[in-house]
Amino acid sequence: MDYRKIEIPIMADLHAQGKSPDYLFWVGCAGAFDDRYMKVAQSFARILSFMNVNFAVLGKEESCTGDPARRAGNEMLYQMQALQNIDRLNAYGIKKILTICPHCFNILKNEYPDLGGHFEVINYLQFLDKCILDGKLEFDTQMLGNATITYHDPCYLGRANDIYFEPRSILKKLTSKVVEMDRHKSFALCCGAGGAQMFKEAEKGNKEVFIERTEEALRTQANIIATACPFCMTMITDGLKYKNKEEEIKNFDIAELIVQALNL
Repeated sequence: MDYRKIEIPIMADLHAQGKSPDYLFWVGCAGAFDDRYMKVAQSFARILSFMNVNFAVLGKEESCTGDPARRAGNEMLYQMQALQNIDRLNAYGIKKILTICPHCFNILKNEYPDLGGHFEVINYLQFLDKCILDGKLEFDTQMLGNATITYHDPCYLGRANDIYFEPRSILKKLTSKVVEMDRHKSFALCCGAGGAQMFKEAEKGNKEVFIERTEEALRTQANIIATACPFCMTMITDGLKYKNKEEEIKNFDIAELIVQALNL
């Protein structure tokens, strides 16, 4: 995959010029700091640039949404982080926010309003699927050829926000071979990292959740496991390594698959 340098507008620079983007791309902590998920953020930014979408990022001004703090029980830290973010977003007059992380999406959309943060928050899969349906994003269908793909539903997209159709709609345009795990959609098993579990040691038990979920994915005999969340990507990738399958089975985010189809 080619990650040639593209120019990403910074919100502060546009504001200084008296300009305002149509969308703020909220990169998130994983997109900014995790080496693997940076590629997902780059992929989505490349697609936005390809479609000539008027967007910007906060850059160094972006802070954590406070989701991990709240899930771990530190309400004071969450509110401090959230209020700081709300003040910054309001100062820039931000109305529409695009997210690639379901955790950022959920808390910005559903929990920030309690603290006065009222924004139109759009998950990137909703945005991309609508662009495809509207003819704004076009590529030859079945571009991934004989690839068999199974999709892991992130908890904060699926059960928390009822986003099941869009990811599958996109994948079915990329390949004719989309297979479901036994547990999918509202019955999907968590990857094991949600609710701040990502940042703590596993508790006692017979098997870790990410291993159970990876085994379910492997039983589909898909050669690509598609994910749409940084936590899910980390856990599924770890599961493939645990099963010594990382060479034959690949884990890609849906944005990365679109970039492959577009040959960007």
